[in-house]
Amino acid sequence: MTALNDYQRLETTGLWRETPDSQRREVVVSLGDATLVISSMTETALSHWSLPAVKRLNPGKRPALYAPDAEADELLEISEPDMIAAIERVRTVIERRRPHPGRLRLWIGAGLSLLTILICVLWLPGALKRQAAVVLPVAARAVFGEQILAGMADLAGRPCAEETGVEAMRNLATAVFGPGAPQIIVLPTTAQATTHVPGNIMVVNRSLVEDHEGPEVLAGYLLAEDVRRLAQDPVARLLDEAGLLATFRLLTTGEIQERHLRAQAANLLTNPPSEVSTSDLIARFERAGVSTEPYAFALDFSGETVLDLIEGDPMRGRLRAPIMSDQNWIALQEICGA
Repeated sequence: MTALNDYQRLETTGLWRETPDSQRREVVVSLGDATLVISSMTETALSHWSLPAVKRLNPGKRPALYAPDAEADELLEISEPDMIAAIERVRTVIERRRPHPGRLRLWIGAGLSLLTILICVLWLPGALKRQAAVVLPVAARAVFGEQILAGMADLAGRPCAEETGVEAMRNLATAVFGPGAPQIIVLPTTAQATTHVPGNIMVVNRSLVEDHEGPEVLAGYLLAEDVRRLAQDPVARLLDEAGLLATFRLLTTGEIQERHLRAQAANLLTNPPSEVSTSDLIARFERAGVSTEPYAFALDFSGETVLDLIEGDPMRGRLRAPIMSDQNWIALQEICGA
């Protein structure tokens, strides 16, 4: 049973006590195949202990104290290191072979706990942010957008607001996007050409209005920004940067701290825009009926790095009415004043 042939019939002396009131006596201890035999010095058997039931009463200490089971009165004291090592090895082998009905439950419980932790760490934050973005009312989105826009204005200057230029920009937005067109705000100085904030608001650098001969380049930048806006909800982007605590606060109170809004404003002004695929761009330009060529050459005057946009122009060979009149374009170019 023990499968430890090296220890079969190993013997040593020890001190044995039959009951708590008995006096200890010197005995011979023999390690058998499945038993521990305790004999007198005259080789008279005094007790047989089943090895699977033997208990160590003082683990790690010497001399070692053993009992035949957890409730027995007998006590055996052994000082011989080889015998102690043999008994411990036999007990280890037996314990490994013993069925452990609770171990499966332990592994299942540990696995479920690990799964729960992974869900909380990997899935829950994203799910909460998506949920917060979905349930946020339109009015709250508009408020957050205006607050972020105010933070951007503190850094980049007040939005350009010449009256005829603002009206011309509104007409351009309707021509490019149709019903439900975003509000387009022109800022005097930004590190990036375009960005967007919650509340259906897009922000552009004044250079897109003032440095080009026609509105097609501006329209192209707006459509590219629309592709980014459709790829990631601006509220979800805000919560990604604000963190999980800010998401909980938004879900429970409907509010988000001003420092997160100001940080978002600074990031939008300085961080480069995310890349968008050429196929998505061409499809978006086609839906709007806008040529990709002016936008492509604005990105790269040589055309070398934007050849796909040029060759894939959905409006090549097709007629389309101008996006806006020359008069309106001139008015739009003066939106920031002289």
